[in-house]
Amino acid sequence: MARLLQDTSKFHPSEWYTANRMQRASTESQKSRSECMIAESWRLVDEIEKTTQKTQSDVNKKLEQRREEINFWKQELDNKLEQIVHETEVLLTFKNRLETALEGCKEPLVIAQKCLLYRQRRIGIDLVHDEVEQELVKEAELLQGIIALLGRTLEQTNEQIRRNRSAKYNLEMDLKDKFTALTIDDYCASLTNDTPHIIYADNAMKLEGNFVSPEDWIDFSNINVEKADKQRNSSLALKALIDSILSQTANDMRKQCEMVNIAFRNRVKEVKDAKHKLEIFLAMVMDETASQEKNIAALKKAIADKEGPVKVAQTRLEARNHRPNVELCYDTVHCSLMNEVQEITKNIQRQDALAQAETELKRLSRRQLSLEEEIKVKENTLYIDEVLCMQMRESVYINNY
Repeated sequence: MARLLQDTSKFHPSEWYTANRMQRASTESQKSRSECMIAESWRLVDEIEKTTQKTQSDVNKKLEQRREEINFWKQELDNKLEQIVHETEVLLTFKNRLETALEGCKEPLVIAQKCLLYRQRRIGIDLVHDEVEQELVKEAELLQGIIALLGRTLEQTNEQIRRNRSAKYNLEMDLKDKFTALTIDDYCASLTNDTPHIIYADNAMKLEGNFVSPEDWIDFSNINVEKADKQRNSSLALKALIDSILSQTANDMRKQCEMVNIAFRNRVKEVKDAKHKLEIFLAMVMDETASQEKNIAALKKAIADKEGPVKVAQTRLEARNHRPNVELCYDTVHCSLMNEVQEITKNIQRQDALAQAETELKRLSRRQLSLEEEIKVKENTLYIDEVLCMQMRESVYINNY
């Protein structure tokens, strides 16, 4: 019994109480530390939650601001695209006007050149470098100058259309990228913590080398807008220039065409007046020719009428020259016969007017031929100017293109 009470392998009750106190104290201490840790953890979780929410809220705000910024530039680009498309369409109509005007200049030029060519067929004195020819040369030179000017302006218009389309292409590409970026950012803005299929992206934090700065991003779109504005302003200036050129060239063509037509009318009137006067002169010459022919016939008859008396007188003298001996007397009869023969012979010799009349008749005939040829020259000129040229020029009409 005494050995049982003294067994050293058993603990003393005080030790048991001590051990219990220590367990309780340790447990309470561990519990306290655990509670502090839990409290700290909840505080940390709460802090992280607030920080995360704040950060996510900031990101959402920045994302919304970015979407607004993209929308702003997208609207700007849309406006500029609409403007440049409109200006290009209007410029295409101006191009058509230029092409129509250029085509419309060809026929008047051909007609002016044909008139110059036809008028080379004038003959004689009528082949003259007159006012009509001067005005036709001016018209041809004017039309050639206008065709060259319209051609250069058409080339300038084609180049401007090309530049407009280049600016349009840049705007469209920028808009396409903006639309894609906006679609992506709209998608990002729609994502929440509860959105299904959200994933971890290990490489999302990697910045690629093709990232640009916000300033470069703004500059890129701003440059596209400025280029579009520049080409739009160039198109407006070119349209004003084309309007001015078309108006001025049409006025110049119309004015010169009228100058040529006036010159033609005046020239035709002059030629008709000259032809009329020549016809009057021809009628006078023909009347004078008839009178001269009558005069020559009268002179010839007068000469023929003197043949009988001179023959009678000479026959008488010849017969009286055969009187015999003393009867061959230079009596008053013989004297009178001698005077008669001399007088008639003298009068016949005085009929050199016949030769002069015949000479004048030849001259009148030559004058008649000359006048007839000159009238034919005038008729040829009138046919060329009035029939070939003026009727052909009636088809010329200068439009306001």
